[in-house]
Amino acid sequence: MQIIRSVAELTQYVAARKNQHQTIGFVPTMGALHEGHLSLVERAVGENECSIVSVFVNPTQFNNPDDLRTYPRTEEADIELLAKAGVSAVFVPSVGEMYPEEVEVKKDFNLGSAAEVMEGKFRPGHFQGVAQVVNRLFELVRPNRAYFGQKDFQQIAVIRNMVESEGIDVEIIDCPIKRADDGLALSSRNALLSADQRRRAPEIYAALSDSVEYSKSHSVRATHDSVVERLDAIPEMKVEYFEIVDARTLLPIEEWDESPDVQGCITVFNGKVRLIDNICYRPF
Repeated sequence: MQIIRSVAELTQYVAARKNQHQTIGFVPTMGALHEGHLSLVERAVGENECSIVSVFVNPTQFNNPDDLRTYPRTEEADIELLAKAGVSAVFVPSVGEMYPEEVEVKKDFNLGSAAEVMEGKFRPGHFQGVAQVVNRLFELVRPNRAYFGQKDFQQIAVIRNMVESEGIDVEIIDCPIKRADDGLALSSRNALLSADQRRRAPEIYAALSDSVEYSKSHSVRATHDSVVERLDAIPEMKVEYFEIVDARTLLPIEEWDESPDVQGCITVFNGKVRLIDNICYRPF
């Protein structure tokens, strides 16, 4: 596996692979890798002749400086995991390499309504930052396919909108959520949980899972309220938002028959750690 730290070296590496007509599979990450990331990596390695993973904690998508400061960083362990996974190359740039002063980086993307709700509402500017770094990485890596986890359900919708509006020739592949045995969606942020918080964290998925059956005989509003009330009753846990939405537009629905594809998206504070998850309500 080749470790690449400069844009110049990456550009040369990608050009060589393109000249050999190799397909490139790409997995952008912010590091602190876990089995969820590795499930994406496995697909990228298995479905392409060349696989590239980026490890870069992108400052432009953090609207909370403390969140950026405390985000887990495990570069040495990440590189070791990727080498074992059979990745062709890992790109580990500095902020200066990603956003040099001499390169004009676009900051205003047309992301559609998907970027304005849920995370977009509670984290202003977040998705513009995500689009900025993903667009920059796509320019550099020039992948045929890019892999993203469904845990970040809204992010995938936003990236699809960005790809369409910018006319980028890449196939976006969304991959199922990887969960721990107790149901907790795997996330780099899980490493920040105390032992007590980690024991409580699976209640998020338990509440979502139980609500799917509940939804078959109850309204959208009743289903929503049952989840929020259950989680808010747990010590140290507080729902920031829970939205039941059309899975394509991400706009909230009021009746189940408004959309054939319905997703529930939730963010919960477990202590000070902000956890996200989602679940499909329709189709069953």
